[in-house]
Amino acid sequence: MPQGKIIKALSGFYYVLTEEDQVIQCRGRGVFRKNKVTPLVGDEVVFQADNELEGYILEVFERKNELVRPPIANVDQAILVFSAVEPGFSTALLDRFLVLVEFNRIRPIICVTKMDLTTSDEKEEIHNYAKQYRQAGYEVLLTSSETETGVDQLIPMLEGEISVFAGQSGVGKSSLLNVLRPDLELKTDDISSHLGRGKHTTRHVELIKVGNGLVADTPGFSSLEFTDIEAEDLNYCFPDIEQISENCKFRGCLHLKEPKCAVKEAVETGELPQYRYEHFQQFLQEIKDRKPRY
Repeated sequence: MPQGKIIKALSGFYYVLTEEDQVIQCRGRGVFRKNKVTPLVGDEVVFQADNELEGYILEVFERKNELVRPPIANVDQAILVFSAVEPGFSTALLDRFLVLVEFNRIRPIICVTKMDLTTSDEKEEIHNYAKQYRQAGYEVLLTSSETETGVDQLIPMLEGEISVFAGQSGVGKSSLLNVLRPDLELKTDDISSHLGRGKHTTRHVELIKVGNGLVADTPGFSSLEFTDIEAEDLNYCFPDIEQISENCKFRGCLHLKEPKCAVKEAVETGELPQYRYEHFQQFLQEIKDRKPRY
């Protein structure tokens, strides 16, 4: 039986990219509904088809990871797109994205857009943040879709990978993809001056070929919940805090009121940025306050 990868899911149809580079329109067999398996973009599948418009997915292979919002599976890396301005750069939202990506064992790349629109003070602030996130172990790119600055650094990172572009609405994900693949002509919208945020311009998840890689342009969203993350998991989702915590006196230290906590000491000495520690505390409290699921 032929195999392929789902590159788009729309209106009950799944579009499967075959090993021969064909795209076959398929439906899911009823067995998936019965077993409560919903095929996702990114899934490796077995299918049968008599032609390009009438195929059926027979089997979904085991996933190495999956995201709920956006609904996509088997992601290698997440390009977290955040604008320097319009909307303004938010470390709180970025750290929230980073935690969810780290929890799903997806490699994050931070991509700051609209650098051409910054004042000298804003530019300096973004460069400082970039330095701090690099020190935390993250790859950070400073880009502009308008001038195409920094985009050449991103292109080789996409080769041979399944990458998901994610971030708040209006930060320029579609504009960035239009630079990578001008023929796509993806729809973009300006920021709503009334709401102060972008309109959703991407309506569904779709994997797009960029060079020898596949890139997902995903619907923008601005709220993320830690539904599956437990308190003891959070440490591992902050690689800088995890590394520093090896020197904490107590194993399983939550870096709150425990004595001889290396993380709190690192904040005091400036080794760990105050905002990273505050976000850790905030997320930990959010997880603790979460209503139990039965």
